[in-house]
Amino acid sequence: MSERDSTPPHPPALPHRLADPVPVVLGGTALWFLGLLVVVIFDRENSTLLWTTLSGGLLGIIGYGVFYWQRRAARRGSRGAQQGLEDA
Repeated sequence: MSERDSTPPHPPALPHRLADPVPVVLGGTALWFLGLLVVVIFDRENSTLLWTTLSGGLLGIIGYGVFYWQRRAARRGSRGAQQGLEDA
């Protein structure tokens, strides 16, 4: 049997702790709001940083909301839901 005939082994599944994106999304959103707090305390006059950190935090909340909505739809079995989110 040659090397080309054999199929490569499948990689093992990631542990749930590493496959779950919720801690990363919530952690990133919290860091944006922490950055906003730092800007408000130390450099309030810099409106670019103020609006950038505020936008990052708000977009993180919106992004988590969309993710949560899709996960609920997948668990419900909705036809329009993304696939593979039931176990996440």
